[in-house]
Amino acid sequence: MITVVIPTIGRPILRDTLAAVGPGVPVIVVDDRAGAARKGGARGKEPPAVSEPLPPEPPLPGPLLPGPLPGNVRVVRSGGRGPAAARNAGWRAADTPWVVFLDDDVIPAPGWAEAVWKDLVDLPDDVAGSQGRIVVPLPAGRRPTDGERHTAGLTDALWVTADMAYRRAVLEAVGGFEERFPRAYREDADLALRVTRAGHRLVRGERVTEHPVRADGFWASVRFQRGNADDALMRRLHGPSWRADIGGGPGRLRLHALTTATGLAAVLLGAAAAATRTRPGTRVAAWGAAAAWAALTADFAWRRIAPGPRTPREVLRMAVTSVLIPPVACAHRLRGEWRVRR
Repeated sequence: MITVVIPTIGRPILRDTLAAVGPGVPVIVVDDRAGAARKGGARGKEPPAVSEPLPPEPPLPGPLLPGPLPGNVRVVRSGGRGPAAARNAGWRAADTPWVVFLDDDVIPAPGWAEAVWKDLVDLPDDVAGSQGRIVVPLPAGRRPTDGERHTAGLTDALWVTADMAYRRAVLEAVGGFEERFPRAYREDADLALRVTRAGHRLVRGERVTEHPVRADGFWASVRFQRGNADDALMRRLHGPSWRADIGGGPGRLRLHALTTATGLAAVLLGAAAAATRTRPGTRVAAWGAAAAWAALTADFAWRRIAPGPRTPREVLRMAVTSVLIPPVACAHRLRGEWRVRR
């Protein structure tokens, strides 16, 4: 009835994910590393530009599934074109009515295979998808960090492919995932919007999947700003109301743009005042812009510091990254707007 599809870059937790799924469900692991090319292909050649899966092959040596494969698991290759292309390769290689997408960093709860069958078996024909319930274990005895809260947002997010089942026929009808989304970000929301606008319903099931919090490093929140480029594609594809349509908030891009503009104005006006030395009004304007930038940055930093553990390292991380996030977010959004208009 179902096939599980897991796109992966070889996280060690993958074997735990497969063990939690159990041996009774067919699983397709999509090796989406750029070096995982078709057998016999020349090194250095571009990966295939089509969405069709490459023939199933044994896993390559390295971090992806070390050791023998479980008997219910097979591997296809997608040429390193990102998670959207990997999921497309996976579901196209499946031959069951339902495809359940899991990420390679989640752990289905005990009894998940039976629970997903119960979620899907009696669904009416107009229901095209069923979302699992995502739980994020947070540390006991202290407040969560900014990064931990970021992951915990998955518990309320709609239609995330950490655990999301779709009818294969519906995936085929809408063309699957949009492969212009290069990261594991927004491609699931885009698919859900296209499926619902085609007249189908999406529901929540009762099965439970755990998404552990992982240590992403000091600069993770700055790296996450790359998603602003994908937001530009979402707006292009679905219009200005796309955030509300997926149950999301308004975002902070406008405030980031204002913060960046005041910071840039302070630098330019300060440079002009230093060059002229005869226009006190320019110096006043420079100080005013600097004060506005400082106030906006401090407010942003405090909003991130206040709900957290407020340890010295966390406060330092929030202070430093709160300075960098606004201009980085704006730069990525401009890059995304340029890309979608080319």
